Amino acid sequence: MKIHLSSVFVDDQEKALRFYTDVLGFVKKHDVPLGEDRWLTVVSPEDPGGTELLLEPSGHPAVQPYRTALVQDGIPATSFAVDDVRAEFDRLRGLGVRFAQEPLVTGPVTTAVLDDTCGNLIQIVHSE
Repeated sequence: MKIHLSSVFVDDQEKALRFYTDVLGFVKKHDVPLGEDRWLTVVSPEDPGGTELLLEPSGHPAVQPYRTALVQDGIPATSFAVDDVRAEFDRLRGLGVRFAQEPLVTGPVTTAVLDDTCGNLIQIVHSE
């Protein structure tokens, strides 16, 4: 068994697509119209056949209280592996990305937490 698809709720799918591709570096995999919304997924360019991230519309009534609670408590909606958190932090900050947590070393793991501009905190991580 392996993870095929994961999702993050986003306020605006088009805005999210631009952020996740133009800023974070993912590539669009699926973009299927579904009424007012889309089945919109991105993947890592390093693994185009790997796990897809669904940029899911946040219209369900349970989404807003859930995301608000996570953000208020500083809890990331998901986590992405990077080769070097400090280098990625510097690159993203140079692009104007706002961070809720600067790089933090905890034993063999380094993390940082960014705001995806679409209602979520996202953790980036690497392990030594």
